[in-house]
Amino acid sequence: MKKGKSIKLKIAIVISIIVTLFWLIPYIYVICCSFKPGSEVVAVPPSFLPKVFSTESFSQLFSRMDAAKYLINSLTTAVGSTLIAVILGSLAAYAIQRSGAKLSVWLVVLILCLKMIPTSSIAVPIYEIICNLGLYDTKIALIIVYAAVNMPFVMWTMLSFYEGIPSTLDEAAYVDGATSLQTFRRIILPICTPGLATAFIFTLFLAWNDFLLSLLLTSMNAKTFTVGLAGFLSAYNQDLGPMCAGAFLFSFPVMILSMFAQRYIVQGMTAGAVKG
Repeated sequence: MKKGKSIKLKIAIVISIIVTLFWLIPYIYVICCSFKPGSEVVAVPPSFLPKVFSTESFSQLFSRMDAAKYLINSLTTAVGSTLIAVILGSLAAYAIQRSGAKLSVWLVVLILCLKMIPTSSIAVPIYEIICNLGLYDTKIALIIVYAAVNMPFVMWTMLSFYEGIPSTLDEAAYVDGATSLQTFRRIILPICTPGLATAFIFTLFLAWNDFLLSLLLTSMNAKTFTVGLAGFLSAYNQDLGPMCAGAFLFSFPVMILSMFAQRYIVQGMTAGAVKG
């Protein structure tokens, strides 16, 4: 019996390694192409590793598009909207979960419905609202919209954590004279740190990777890197070196953050899944 389980475990490990390599090798090839000279990128037959290390592709990318500005816009809007969504979403989820009212059940259902609405179906109304407010092509507009769109995800994530925290902790804090906000800040939040980290990281990824809303709501000043890179690909679709450099620049911060945050993501997902 144990031998059979050991064989199944080894097979599962081998399959996992194969799948990982299947997804990882193309990304490694993009990184390698980013540091090749232009002539080597399009050479036939192609080489996987660069024969000559070069930053030519990055120089061409920054000379042909305002990549630094677009990266700063992406970072500003992603971090700003994520902070707002996590703060307001965690507070709202706590209020709903601890209210004990029958209405809270319907609010949870509403949150789930909001999560299921495709962004493309509400993109045009959002565009009209932003234009009427005079916020078109501003980073404030993107921060507000990203926060509003991603807040249901934060609330849904945090609800599962609050359900696993006994309400007796709140009651004990009230007896000691703590207010609801003090109870939330000093008792509940430290317990829910893995959940907050999980919600923050995934919400940050959602905002960082957005293309549709940024395309609709920006023109030049607030354009994010996804939209800028798409325009670059349309104008220079045969220049593979700068294209790979742009893809590497955009994805590398996410890859690094994922590596460092992996422990918190696993802790958060595990803690949110275990009840009682």
